[in-house]
This record gives sequence, structure tokens and C-alpha cells, in this order.
Amino acid sequence: MGSNKIIIFNPRSANAKHRIPNSILQVGAAIHNIYEYVFVDGNLERDPLQTILNYFKTGEFKYFCTTVMPGPQLKEAIPFTKNIKKQYPDCITVWGGYFASNQYKVSINSGYVDYIINGPGDNAFPKLIATLENKELDQLSLIDNLIYRNIEGKIVQTRKEALLNQDDLPSLPYDYLNTFYPLSQYLAKTFMGRKTLAYHSSMGCPFSCSFCAVVPIYNARWKGKSADNIYKDLTYFKHKYNIDAIEFHDNNFFTSRKRVLEFSKLVMHDNVQWWGEGRIDTINQYSDEDLRIMRKAGCKMIFLGAETGNDEVLKQMNKGGTQTGQMIKDFVLRMKNVDIIPELSFVLGLPGDSEEQVYRQILWDINFIKEIKEINPNAEIIIYLYSPVPTEGSELYQQILDAGFSFPSTLEEWIDPSWEKFDLRKNPLTPWLKPYMIDTIKNFETVLNGYYPTVSDFRIKGYKKQLLKLVSGYRYKFGFYQYPYEIKVLHRIWKYRQPEIQGFYSE
Repeated sequence: MGSNKIIIFNPRSANAKHRIPNSILQVGAAIHNIYEYVFVDGNLERDPLQTILNYFKTGEFKYFCTTVMPGPQLKEAIPFTKNIKKQYPDCITVWGGYFASNQYKVSINSGYVDYIINGPGDNAFPKLIATLENKELDQLSLIDNLIYRNIEGKIVQTRKEALLNQDDLPSLPYDYLNTFYPLSQYLAKTFMGRKTLAYHSSMGCPFSCSFCAVVPIYNARWKGKSADNIYKDLTYFKHKYNIDAIEFHDNNFFTSRKRVLEFSKLVMHDNVQWWGEGRIDTINQYSDEDLRIMRKAGCKMIFLGAETGNDEVLKQMNKGGTQTGQMIKDFVLRMKNVDIIPELSFVLGLPGDSEEQVYRQILWDINFIKEIKEINPNAEIIIYLYSPVPTEGSELYQQILDAGFSFPSTLEEWIDPSWEKFDLRKNPLTPWLKPYMIDTIKNFETVLNGYYPTVSDFRIKGYKKQLLKLVSGYRYKFGFYQYPYEIKVLHRIWKYRQPEIQGFYSE
């Protein structure tokens, strides 16, 4: 190759067209003013592969680097990387993201992924490029957060680096991204506001839930930007683009009560609505006054992992002890009283000792969800089917292996449509979940979304909402969920949006 320029690629995602690609911005920030690089955002390119190949045709590019998240991004990351490596075998491919880290063996064994950044790459990525440019391959093992195959053919996984102070990191190169894609394209209308900014303010999560893909990456560690620096970025977008809403896509935005309250006071008079992800047992420790301050400052909705109301299953998920079914009920009532919408995710279909036990738990969770809606009808409900993640060493992971579950052995298998739905937690591919169980869950979800349409689909209102509620009422009240075709027809006609799949954005 004639040069050492770098392509940083963000593969297309179904619900990320209007999200600023923070993952590749973070990579760009790590090498800004050190190496020459370009951004390619698959969400905004008509033919992203051709754009990438056009760069390579110049002979100036040596590195193809892509973030790889589970689900839809695999449909571009896998075939694109394979194609590029075939046409330009001397190029160096680098993967990062949750999928690459959690499925590193199948990725490295593919033959077309050279290196994996295992977690944050703020230090690892520039050190990797420098080491390769200096041809010091014997120094690769000294780079933290790196996975690669050494000259003996062994896969090497270096030690994990402590999370860095987020305020010490370089600013994200928003203006540089703007030279490739106007930032205004990323600010779309949602039910939160007319111009909604997607933003990351922290890294990691301090908890170790046994079903969560984040756990193997961060090992229960968390670091966040200060409220002042968050507000500094918000002010930039407020003044330059007049944003009126923010989605905080942190794994856990509410970890630090002090930081949340400081931010709330800073943003109090900016007329900005915001949404973030957190844990019930964490936010439940906030006072009612804290919650009222957050609401006054624009906190409109919080995404929360309820998972189940069964205390024993919560313990199995490594979430028990601090969160209980009764706490969930009490919490959604608190949210109702302060006018913040709780968006609760439930994970149904965990393995059990018998088929009867698995199905009994599914029915128990369905009834618990209905109890939640009785307490707080405004509570949003997101239903996922349990999808195993490789949290090696956990009791739950061993249980799923013993039950006969296994991940694909090649990258190509991961882009089969069934595995894409698996990563979206909509198709389990788990041997203990039988077809009638999946039908029960999906049919209940359809009825629930008919009787209580999501508030995030602002097109479903007025007579549409009333008609859906009327048609779904008998089924919901009496537990008759089979064959809800009439609800599905209305959902299809009105193009009903599920936020867990399609996000909050209006096309």
C-alpha cells in the first residue's frame, strides 16, 4: 500500500439513521491530528461498500476499521470486511464493538479480521497503528485491550485497561464529521422533540447482570463525563443546531446521582427534553425531590431493566438482592407521581429445570406486566426473548450450555436472518423455548401494544388509539391472546413502530 490512511466505518443499523455515530467519533478522536483518516457512515451512504472501495482504489489507504455491534450491523461488517480483504489482501482490518469483543474467536478465525479492540480504544487504537507502522509486532502484547493472532497462530487477548477519566479524553471531532455528513442530518424528529441528539456521556456499567453483553467488556466498571462537559457539548448543539431533545445512550446514565442532579440544574432552563437508561434499584435511591428536579429539567422518560418480577429469577440473572418485584411496583408508582415515563424492559424465556417451569414463568411474567400497567398505565413495556451472551463463568451461561445452546461457528452464519433476529432479542434459537411458548409471548405483545400503544409512536393517537384499544380490550382483559390478527392488521396499516427495534425516530 502506498500510504497509511485509515477508513473508519460505521455499518448500517435499522434504527440508527439519525444517530450521530459516537463509536466512530471516539475512534477518530483518538487519532485526530496524528494520522489521516476518513469517516464512512453506512446509514447515510447509498452504496457504502463502493465508497470504501473507491478510497482503496486511490492506493492511499492501508487500514479498514469498523465498529461491529450485534444484529443489523453484521450484514455490512462481515461481507464488507471479507470483500475488502479479498480485493486488498495487504490491507489491515481492525474490528471494535460489542460483537467483536464477545465473539472474538469466531471473528479472528474468519481469516479476514486481523485485530480486535477489546473494549475502549482511546489508547489501544493509536498504539496499535503506531506499532504496525513501526513494524514492531513483538510489542503487540504490550497493548492493553487488544485481541490478535500471534506468529505461532495462537489467539492472544491482552490485559484489560482500567477505564479512563472521560473528561481527560480529547473532544469528539464533530466538525470533522460534518465535512463528510452534515450534522443536521443526524438531528431528527422524535416523540421527544423536533431535533433530537443521540449522545454518550459515560462508558461501561458498574453491575454484572448475567444476561448482559456489556458485562464481559467492562467487568462492572463505569466512568462518566462531568455534568459541566456534558452541558458544554449540549450547548454547542443547542446554539449551532437548535436541538430540543437528547437521548443518552449510555449503558447506565444514572449511576452517579450527584452528576445527574448537577446536569439537571445546568439544563433546567434550556427547554430540552431528555431520555436515558438506568437501573431501578439505583434510581429508587433518589429522593422524590431529586426526581421532581429531573422532571422539571426535562427528563421525560427513563429506560429501565425490570427483566422479571420473580425474585428468584432476578437472582438467577445476578440482579437480585437489590431489585425485587415489589420494588418494581413501588417504583413505577413513584414515576407516575413525578410524571416521568418508565420504559420497562422484560426478558422472557430463560432456561428452567423443565419445559413446564419455563412456560409457567412466561405466564407469570405476563401477569406481572399487567399488574404494572394497572399501577401505572403510562409505563412503557418492552418485551425481549432471552438471548444468551458469552458471560463465561456465570451460572446462567453454564445452564444454557448444558441445555444444548451454541453460537455460530463461522461469521457467515451470523448474517443468517434468524441470527440477526436473535441479536435483536426477537428470535431466541434456544432449545428450551418451544414454538407455543414463543407464540404466547409474541401474541401477548401484540395484544399489549394494541391495548396500550407506545407513546413513542406519535402517529398512533386520536381515533387510531381508541380503535386499537377497543379492538384489543376483550383479549387483554380476559387473557385471550391467540391469533390476534385484527390487531396485527391495524398495526400493519398504520405502520406501528416498536421502539426497541426501530427507535423513536419518525421517517
